[in-house]
Amino acid sequence: MPEITIYTDGSARGNPGPGGYGIVMVSGPHRKELSQGFRLTTNNRMELMGVCVALETLKFPESEVVIYSDSKYVVDSVEKGWVFSWERKLFRGKKNPDLWMRFLRVYRQHKVRFVWVKGHAETVENNRCDKLAVEAAGGANLPEDTGYRPE
Repeated sequence: MPEITIYTDGSARGNPGPGGYGIVMVSGPHRKELSQGFRLTTNNRMELMGVCVALETLKFPESEVVIYSDSKYVVDSVEKGWVFSWERKLFRGKKNPDLWMRFLRVYRQHKVRFVWVKGHAETVENNRCDKLAVEAAGGANLPEDTGYRPE
């Protein structure tokens, strides 16, 4: 099975405000784009939700996946192992525990590696994700991000 390349980006206007995520998934000759907007959320929630949705979209367990993201929040939390420490402490005092638990459930079903890319730079697919996220956030009748909790 070929490696799956996933690009994700999230965006929120106002932070909190309307937001969305964009995803581009590539495997061999196959390509899939996904996006969704929400009426009140944060940038970090959209960055993380995009990763969750992308991994949940995979059809085969144990898929080899490389995720490209411009979110230091997501990439460093996983690659530096912080999220596993937060999990042991039941996410006490951490933001977005609902999404981190969702992430860990699906993350453990695959072989995932993260690569940080600079946002709004020359990474074509990351720029496409940004465009998808911004367009999704600007949609009409956006659903509620049910996990968002104002501080």
